[in-house]
Amino acid sequence: MNRGSTELIVGYPVYTGEPSSCVASVAEHVLDGKGMKWLACLNPHSYAVAREKPAFEAALRAADWLVPDGAGVVLASRLRGGTIRERVTGSDIFFGLHEALERAGRGRIFFLGSTDQTLAQIRAKMAVDYPHLEVVGTLSPPFKAEYSEAEIEDMISTVNRACPDVLWVGMTAPKQETWIHRVAPRLNVKFAAAIGAVFDFYTERVKRSSPVFQQLGLEWLPRLVQEPRRLWRRMFVSAPIFLRDAIFQRV
Repeated sequence: MNRGSTELIVGYPVYTGEPSSCVASVAEHVLDGKGMKWLACLNPHSYAVAREKPAFEAALRAADWLVPDGAGVVLASRLRGGTIRERVTGSDIFFGLHEALERAGRGRIFFLGSTDQTLAQIRAKMAVDYPHLEVVGTLSPPFKAEYSEAEIEDMISTVNRACPDVLWVGMTAPKQETWIHRVAPRLNVKFAAAIGAVFDFYTERVKRSSPVFQQLGLEWLPRLVQEPRRLWRRMFVSAPIFLRDAIFQRV
């Protein structure tokens, strides 16, 4: 597996390049590559959850691109004298890849996850923002912790019938990563990515933090104010666990 340049952060092979380099690598594969590859994001919360969920840990390790989506991951690299200098977020890949494919004048896109209402908004917005790209399908799967084999097979069949180049999966972690890892050999796509909240960012159902907060590594702060019940555990439980283990790795 060619992951590009990686660095071992708390035991995970994390992509070291800047966002534009990652986008270029993904776009090259989508336009001219062979086979299926996929991308996942590592941040302090996903690390802490994976410590308790072996299937999630296996999925993160298997991703072709595991990008540093979190200021804590950048800090961990600096602590060990590494080369990661900036975050690579799901939003970076989502917007960057669409722009690259739009310039190329081709790209078939499928959206899996969220609600029918959000997916309809995405389809309408994509037609305006990226007129040369084709949204070949959307699917809102049942909102449940686990899917039956019949439900999984139906999701795979729906995606494969549409023949997309790119499959965006927004079902929240760890469900989205474990789903892609489990079904990757059966997916007829060039590239898939687990991008969580990006569906809501794109439709502006959830406001992304300003660039100033993003550059300071404080993107989580305004989001915590918007969604305290959902995000408090990430900030006050997962982040300290990650930082502790990153310091132990440095020692």
